[in-house]
Formats: sequence, structure tokens, C-alpha cells
Amino acid sequence: MVVFNGQLKIRIREALDLKPTAWSLRHAVGPKTQTFLLDTYIALNVDDSRVGQTSTKQRTNSPTWNDEFTTEVIGGRRIELSVFHDAPIGYDDFVANCIIQFEDILHSGKKHYEDWVSLTHGYPLWESCTHQDTQTNVIYVSVKPLLPHPHQPT
Repeated sequence: MVVFNGQLKIRIREALDLKPTAWSLRHAVGPKTQTFLLDTYIALNVDDSRVGQTSTKQRTNSPTWNDEFTTEVIGGRRIELSVFHDAPIGYDDFVANCIIQFEDILHSGKKHYEDWVSLTHGYPLWESCTHQDTQTNVIYVSVKPLLPHPHQPT
């Protein structure tokens, strides 16, 4: 298994056509369920460590963030992007997530990874996400290893 050690820059650019889950719609009634708008943010983790969280974008299912995070990673195996609806009462609602394996980034032969990735809707995903050609329930993300850790093979 490939691991990453070093400094990493991640930019979460935008998402398109996010779908509310049944749980997010639990208080909606009538025709509002067809046009329900989310108040979304993305929680960013490397393995089990929280790196950061985007700002919350109000009343949109196609938010644009362009939020950037830089972090030091030691023994990193995966990046997890989890989309949440900022619920007004109680816990925030999970919407979708995606996992990008460092192995996929490091073996791509490119200096950085930038692409649309598909989200698994409604329940947590623990497998790799994939490149997505359709423009629904997706996130555009950029991942760039900046400096390898002194113990990381180049």
C-alpha cells in the first residue's frame, strides 16, 4: 500500500447538483421536496484526521467554495470529502462523500490531481471515488503534493 508523507494542498472548488437525502427532507412537506435547497459544507479529512471544513453555502445544490487547505501528512493513505447539510436544529445531515486514495494520486504520473469526482449519496462510502463525466452529484477538487517529507521516497 502506498502512503504519502509531506505537505499537501487541497482546493475544494465546487459541487454540482447535490441531492438531498430522505433524512434531509424529513421536515419538508408538499412540493418543497422537489425543490429543496441545501445549506452545504464539506468536511475534509486525511485518514482519520480533520484537516478543515469549507464555509457553508446557503440555499444551493450547486455551491462554489474555492476553499484551500494546506496540511502536513505523515503516513497518509486517503483523503475523504464528506458533504453535509447545515441543519438548523440538531446534528448536521450527511449528504454524500468520496474517498481519494493517495495511491491513485501518486501513481497517476502527474504533478497534481484535479478532476470531477463522483459522490456516493445518502450513506458513507469507504471505497475510492471515481472520475465522473456526468455533471450530477459531483465535486471538483484539486490535490497537489507540495513538499515530500524527508523520509518520503521521490
